[in-house]
Amino acid sequence: MDTENAAAGRPGADVDPAPEGRAAEVVAPPEAPAVAREVFGDRYDAAVRYTELLATAGVQRGLIGPREVPRLWDRHVLNCAVLAELLPGGTTLCDVGSGAGLPGIPVALARPDVSVTLLEPLLRRTTFLEEVVRELGLENVTVLRGRAEEMVGKLAVDVVTARAVAPMERLAGWGLPLLRPHGQMLALKGDSAEQELADSRAGLAKLGAVEWSVIEVGSGTLETSTRVVQVKAGESPGGVKAATRRAKAARAGRTASARNGERGRGGRRRAR
Repeated sequence: MDTENAAAGRPGADVDPAPEGRAAEVVAPPEAPAVAREVFGDRYDAAVRYTELLATAGVQRGLIGPREVPRLWDRHVLNCAVLAELLPGGTTLCDVGSGAGLPGIPVALARPDVSVTLLEPLLRRTTFLEEVVRELGLENVTVLRGRAEEMVGKLAVDVVTARAVAPMERLAGWGLPLLRPHGQMLALKGDSAEQELADSRAGLAKLGAVEWSVIEVGSGTLETSTRVVQVKAGESPGGVKAATRRAKAARAGRTASARNGERGRGGRRRAR
């Protein structure tokens, strides 16, 4: 499990604990494999720079363990980027508990046509993400600080992604309510995928999911393909509670708009 994302996904984890112990030793990242040019195309240089940032600032700030640096490309960056194979053009995507930006930033690099929101509750991590987005010039990426459950009714996307955030049913409870009708959640789960899916079937159905499976992506590109739990939502992603919260948020939004309109009209009358 990637500890940077596991911590970020906990509800209520709004205060980021300070890194413990002495400063981590910086290890140079490995050279980019040839396949990285195929995956990232015109954004290859930006992908290289992102990997460098993970290996330096990411390690120093405790977002990536120093032992992960030698395998940043194969286990992290490319492993995440191949999720792009599952995304239709023009997709909107929210990466829940984004941590160091995995999988959101690699997907955004591989697919400039996809609009990505990196949702992360912890300040130290959102600061890092904002710096990365700014340095790489990623115009298709937005960093948002907050918890998934706070965003129901405020954020609606076609796809939710997550990596090593939480067990499947709990993750679905956070992610599915953020989907538009008939959207999908893509969770990178590795060897635990089938068991987690088997354990969460009843819960997924209650949350408005209508189809779920374990699939592999990147098999024609990477030496080791990426295992993903794909959960497709029906008409009411997140179930009854999420639908109620969305309706309440919509009513509140309409009320606020009406009040603003009244103030605006009053202002014009005063101007006359």
